[in-house]
Amino acid sequence: MSKTISIGLPIASVLALLAVPGAAMASDAPSAAAATTAADPAKIERGRYLVTTSACNDCHTPWIEGPNGPEVDMSRMLSGHPESLPIPAMADMPAPWAIAATASNTAWLGPWGVSFTANLTPDDESGAATPGGHMFRETIRTGRHKGRGREVLPPMPIVMYRNFTDEDLEAIFSFLKSIPAVRNRVPEPLPPPQELAGTD
Repeated sequence: MSKTISIGLPIASVLALLAVPGAAMASDAPSAAAATTAADPAKIERGRYLVTTSACNDCHTPWIEGPNGPEVDMSRMLSGHPESLPIPAMADMPAPWAIAATASNTAWLGPWGVSFTANLTPDDESGAATPGGHMFRETIRTGRHKGRGREVLPPMPIVMYRNFTDEDLEAIFSFLKSIPAVRNRVPEPLPPPQELAGTD
């Protein structure tokens, strides 16, 4: 069973437009080694390559302000939007703006509402890389949350990721199972402002 890293530091919940990097954000240091796995090491390495080159860390790993500017916080690798960073419902943005993101790059505002990047770690309570892999594969294949729920929301490039082969997805899932588990409950998406207001 995977050891778990806990995310719990308060972080300012200020939205930043994509063109403007956000303020520095706090992070927790890792407290667990990579989870053990019986999977083929070559398959795990292939999965690592696919995750890295497919830019999964760009959105699923929170960003912080480093000494040279914004950078991914690999101590929280692929743990999704921090539960300690609450996001309020937002009004429409003035034209020509249509999309914005938090400084962590884990919450995105657009015509669909507010979406939060998922926790992809093998945490048994809050992560996506839980035993089996069927749900993970079906999410990519169907474009549905957990393979059967709501649509997977932007900025997830689900249309492009459907081009992964079954072998690719198996390798990605093997890698995800091998990384440190992070206990982090990502919130549910927020609807568009007009739905919150009860208007068309």
